[in-house]
Amino acid sequence: QVQLIESGGGFVQAGGSLRLSCAASGRTFSSYAMGWFRQGLGKEREFVAAISRSVGTSYYADSVKDRFTISRDNAKNTVYLQMNSLKPEDTAIYYCAARSTIVKLWTPEYDYWGQGTQVTVSS
Repeated sequence: QVQLIESGGGFVQAGGSLRLSCAASGRTFSSYAMGWFRQGLGKEREFVAAISRSVGTSYYADSVKDRFTISRDNAKNTVYLQMNSLKPEDTAIYYCAARSTIVKLWTPEYDYWGQGTQVTVSS
């Protein structure tokens, strides 16, 4: 069992930055690929970014490429999402997720999910 707790969300003006963190419980964090998804009001949950277990290969949605960076610190059991040049359309609840399978990390078949953290970007 893995528990995920997100933090770092908040309110920011367009063009600003935020850094989300996701702390995972357990001693097997490095065996999981990690992902970030988001869900805007009235929208479906969508893929944002993902990172493989240890090599650090990362994947991004086209809408956030070159603005967001996912990283992980296996010693701290934490995955991060650095968000720069934020836009109003980035407003959403951001969810951290973990999965043991390492194929198609952009699909939502993750084993564990956090409770989400709200990000609001004003124009």
